[in-house]
Amino acid sequence: MSHDPPPHQPTYLTYPWQPPPAEPARPPRTPPREPLGHHSDLRVLRSAYRWQRRTATLTALGYFTLFLALSAGAPGFMTRTVADGIPAGLLLALIQLPVTWLAIALYEHTARRHVDPLADRIRRETELDARRGATR
Repeated sequence: MSHDPPPHQPTYLTYPWQPPPAEPARPPRTPPREPLGHHSDLRVLRSAYRWQRRTATLTALGYFTLFLALSAGAPGFMTRTVADGIPAGLLLALIQLPVTWLAIALYEHTARRHVDPLADRIRRETELDARRGATR
């Protein structure tokens, strides 16, 4: 005894009095839109993030490099007293901490102003694309 598969519906009409098969429902048309993976928003986000990193890094490391260059190249300037017997080198070294805080503040500022809005927009578009894909 063998197991026969269930018969399937033919795609053509076998009897002329049979009603035609119903056409599948089409999803509502949405305007054509590029998928997110091929969109330039990710490139824009990467360049904004790169600019953010460079701004903060050059602020902190630029000042530190200036301090090292003055220490190595201008020892007379670094040992000169500025006020109340404090040498210029010590004063420049103490200023390094506020400069680091400035670099952190610049990093946060550029993140809030440039990078975060782009990331939020891409996130919303991705969620919208995912919802559109789920309804298809």
